[in-house]
Amino acid sequence: MEIAGKPIGLEHKPFIIAEMSGNHDGSLKKALKIVEEAARCGADAIKLQTYTEDTLTIDVDREEFYISDEDSLWHGYSLYDLYKKAHTPWEWHEEIFFHAKKNNLICFSSPFDDSAVEFLEDLDTPAYKIASFEIVDHGLIKKVANQNKPIIISTGMASLEEISEAVEICHSAGNTQLALLQCTSSYPADAKYSNLKTIISLREKFGCEVGLSDHTLGISVALSSIALGATIIEKHFNLSKDDTGVDSEFSSDPKELENLVRESKISHASLGEVKFGIYEEDKELPILRRSLYIVKDIKKGDKFSKENVKSIRPGLGLHTKHLSKM
Repeated sequence: MEIAGKPIGLEHKPFIIAEMSGNHDGSLKKALKIVEEAARCGADAIKLQTYTEDTLTIDVDREEFYISDEDSLWHGYSLYDLYKKAHTPWEWHEEIFFHAKKNNLICFSSPFDDSAVEFLEDLDTPAYKIASFEIVDHGLIKKVANQNKPIIISTGMASLEEISEAVEICHSAGNTQLALLQCTSSYPADAKYSNLKTIISLREKFGCEVGLSDHTLGISVALSSIALGATIIEKHFNLSKDDTGVDSEFSSDPKELENLVRESKISHASLGEVKFGIYEEDKELPILRRSLYIVKDIKKGDKFSKENVKSIRPGLGLHTKHLSKM
């Protein structure tokens, strides 16, 4: 799998996506600065969300249209007002796409309805992301799959059956350019609910690239995912831990994103291959092993014994296993 010429797979360093979401805080100037910082930090891509409040919900004053969870970052908001505050204006998209390209950063988005897909096609988006809550929107997935571009699907909250159905829709459309992201849909997410072992299962069951959409604080969980086969890591991104923005509380800042990019390369490099024995860089180290040496003068005809032979350094003599025969 590759996106805009960048290969994604186990043999490559993880593909790092900086998720802007609503962290632009209603400012195009800030949105463009987020793009610049993501590029400077070494991310591979910046991701947007393409919707309006009217493509996601309706403006109605009824209880079920309000976020009642007191632990939610958005407690008390109506869905309509939240999406109105958080959406990225469509008239900004072209400039953000252009600015990303100018900064050698891949830009793509999560559409939330057919009109968003058509809009993103006009911008020649190189890929699509299906947000975790949209994995049950079969019509949207089919619309995206029919564009014959790489698709990344977050699996937060989805059952195995729901994931299978989404994958089958893509395959039925002839689109196998697919990656699945293990995801915990709470914001911020507790690391103990990350269930990273699911990454292994997803790869085995669906035979596609697998990664992590990480809503935990810090980069520990993201780095841990690499050892389990994550080839894509997505983190929400903002200019500062103290900045405003609807997702600011669980977003990485530039220092954290830089650390993630650097450490993910090291984590990937450390996986290496299955190997036993002496490494090329260790070829001088056998001197620090033990081997058998004669430690006392012996005459012709004398027997070797534990009195005149000892296991000592360097390891350039007879193997120590022969000492027991004396």
